[in-house]
Amino acid sequence: MIERDIRPFCTGRSSWLFSDTVAGAKASAMIYSLMLTCRACNVEPYAYLLHVLTELPQRPPEADITDLLPFNFAM
Repeated sequence: MIERDIRPFCTGRSSWLFSDTVAGAKASAMIYSLMLTCRACNVEPYAYLLHVLTELPQRPPEADITDLLPFNFAM
């Protein structure tokens, strides 16, 4: 079971070697973190991303977006 849980991290680790910038590495880490949070909250990642990427552009830049976090997502 633990081996299954760390497999995505080990797979991602080799991909992170190709991050050209610190900003790119941070962006990859944020997406990875969101996807693992989805899994921990039993949220389907594709549905979550579809919702967030549809909703986010409709909000002003200074808007509170905490309702868009995976643990607040209701399917």
